Amino acid sequence: MLVKILILMALAMILISLFSALAMFFNHDDANKRKRIVQTLTIRVGLSIGLFVVLLLSIYLGLIPAKG
Repeated sequence: MLVKILILMALAMILISLFSALAMFFNHDDANKRKRIVQTLTIRVGLSIGLFVVLLLSIYLGLIPAKG
């Protein structure tokens, strides 16, 4: 159950990061905001990779049953 909660929290953080970058994209007046957009998208990519690794480990360890 804890793994499922962590996965949902990670998905929520990925979406928050994505939409905050989108909001900054429409208000990119200077180079500093562009740098923050890149940093926000980098965080999103890192979270996505981390979530993928957690999912693979969870399936491998049997915390999430693999169907198929």
